[in-house]
Amino acid sequence: MSVDDRFTRSVREPDPEEPVGTRSEIITGPVGDWATDFSHLEPEWAADPYPIQDDLRQRCPIAHTDRFGGGWLPTRYEDVAAIAYDTERFSSRSIVMSNFRPPRELAPVGGTPPISSDPPFHHDARKLLLPAFTKTAVSRREAAARAYCHSLIDAFEGRDVVDAAGEYAQHIPIRVISDMLGFPPEDGPRFRVFIENVLEGVNLPPEERMANFQELFDYLYVQIHDHLANPRDDLTTYLIDAELYGQKLQPEHVSGTMALLLIAGIDTTWSAIGASLWHLAKTPADRERLVAEPELLPTAMEEFLRAYAPVTMARLVKEDMTWHGADMKADDWILLSFPSANRDPEQFDRAGEVVIDREVNRHAAFGLGIHRCVGSHLARMELRVALEVWLERVPSFSLADPEAVRWATGQVRGPRTLPVRIG
Repeated sequence: MSVDDRFTRSVREPDPEEPVGTRSEIITGPVGDWATDFSHLEPEWAADPYPIQDDLRQRCPIAHTDRFGGGWLPTRYEDVAAIAYDTERFSSRSIVMSNFRPPRELAPVGGTPPISSDPPFHHDARKLLLPAFTKTAVSRREAAARAYCHSLIDAFEGRDVVDAAGEYAQHIPIRVISDMLGFPPEDGPRFRVFIENVLEGVNLPPEERMANFQELFDYLYVQIHDHLANPRDDLTTYLIDAELYGQKLQPEHVSGTMALLLIAGIDTTWSAIGASLWHLAKTPADRERLVAEPELLPTAMEEFLRAYAPVTMARLVKEDMTWHGADMKADDWILLSFPSANRDPEQFDRAGEVVIDREVNRHAAFGLGIHRCVGSHLARMELRVALEVWLERVPSFSLADPEAVRWATGQVRGPRTLPVRIG
């Protein structure tokens, strides 16, 4: 089979022989009791989830909901870690908690390998990506990222108020990931739409949600065909040419991994950059200290990742069982809140405070277990460079209107709009 033969039809075209998943009723509306009716899509969760998580950790450390067809929310570090490491009883075949559960037959590959993959396939799919995300490979991208950050701030000249999220943080990982995948950088606005559709649109009607996924994968197939016609030295061509078990990757593997890199590689990082700038804008003492002591930034950065960890991941229960007193059913969702784990006082001193010179900081912002973020070196580089350049160029800034800050709903939390006043 030639390379071109693998990509003759869209990966999302229905195949009558493929097993189907299950859909659950869409339940919306205000949460009554977070212990029995939680929803990560509610505005109060997006605005400030930490008091909710702190309360649950004390009175109901493994909360439950009937929304999304039934799911669980562990809030203690110990429980989150235990589930993250337990691949025998929890599957990663879908990592976005929604009203659709893909068929069990999708395991062990999943729709977006390797993050959606279970052992033993996961190990080999992850290994394919490692060369692109080593410290050495990432370091080669730093100069371009730094120059791009400067160009973004150049555009602020003459303005008193700018959107630090929409005009700065969001652009940086879009440019880096576009370069890595060999996508046109001018397509950045489309990537924002893809991200919001996938991560925030989980309660949309099924037909609309599927249409959004179709739009994403149609775009990816356009890029694949362009790379087939014009191969170049980037990650898309690498995936097209890569082999696993002596064969070229299946088209679903290629496009699924591209979707993962596009969605997860962008939103997680722009959320971390934006949350860090939000903290510094509202905390002048920390901002002034970092401007005076730039050598402290790597330590402060890890604290921002701990305190404002953007990512929550989902798992699916494999079989009926009782787990730490919770009667879990097969295909119940588990929402692994790494942000909540990072604020567990049993794991961290002064867990609810942001301590920018915290020396011991074994946070879970990049996940735990076999699915720990493969792009952590890249994300750290982008976050460090973004903050270095900002603090160098914009040493004095504050929130222009705290009420105007808007945070993303769903499983990746970061500021979508962040108006700051310069000077």
